[in-house]
Amino acid sequence: MRAFLARRLVMALLSLLGATFLVFGISQLAQDPLLLYAKPSGYGVSPEQVAALRHKLGIDRPIPVQYVLWLGRIFKGDLGNSIQDELPVRFKLSQRIPTTLKLGVASWVLATMIGVPMGVLAAVQRGRGWDTVGRVFALFGQAVPGFWLGIMLVLVFSVHLNWLPSATAGNGFFSVKHYLMPVFVLGTATAASYLRITRSAMLDVLDSEYVKMARSKGVNGMTVIWKHAFRNALIPPITVSAVLLGSFITGSVITETVFALPGLGSMAVQAVSTNDFPLLSAAALFFSLIWVSVDFFSDLVYVVIDPRIRLT
Repeated sequence: MRAFLARRLVMALLSLLGATFLVFGISQLAQDPLLLYAKPSGYGVSPEQVAALRHKLGIDRPIPVQYVLWLGRIFKGDLGNSIQDELPVRFKLSQRIPTTLKLGVASWVLATMIGVPMGVLAAVQRGRGWDTVGRVFALFGQAVPGFWLGIMLVLVFSVHLNWLPSATAGNGFFSVKHYLMPVFVLGTATAASYLRITRSAMLDVLDSEYVKMARSKGVNGMTVIWKHAFRNALIPPITVSAVLLGSFITGSVITETVFALPGLGSMAVQAVSTNDFPLLSAAALFFSLIWVSVDFFSDLVYVVIDPRIRLT
């Protein structure tokens, strides 16, 4: 088990290092980094001022040295300043991260609570009423576009009925009424994915020999389903769960834009439109950290769920 976790930890660290290579490399390949901070021609900037700015930014040195210096500043928490308003990027991230984390985690919890039990029920009731209901829910949940569903919710519940607020994240740690519609939009499609994966995994396990043996020995039906079948069917849903949780946090751009939530997704869109590379690179690094962390956490859960991993 320790060897397995050690390998996964090394792979996670290498993945993060690779992400820093990509982010830094894109900044070098796109254009002269100096053009992000100043326009040397036509704006009265002398060659001496250009040279001084290059030295201050450290871009007058070889690229490997620039990368090491940039990486050192990242490890120290120095993400630079935003080009648009010259505020520290770290400060702007600290304002946006809580909203995205709350939206992503709440949506993931909702999707898990709906999709996994429905998937188990659909597998147990294969070919019957609950199975049909589950498959219809999965079909529409994955087919309905998230941006359209969000707009319709705003139109009905905010504009016509005036029941729920929109275009604000509310005050306090977690305002349920402000997050209810965004969480529903993100959670619906993911619950449908959970349902399909869980149903497929459960069907494979329910047809296995050891489940048939448990039933033939007179083991209680609920024990067979939840202890013998469900635990052995957890690996595919856990794998998908890690991917979906990461996509919730890093890919909530559309939902944050529709509901005007001040999260990382909307911040990244603004950074692209204003060519604010320090802010965009910081968001990309944070997204990479989230993906790698969630993937490593899923590996830890594998060890708890599957004894074969602990023994190899």
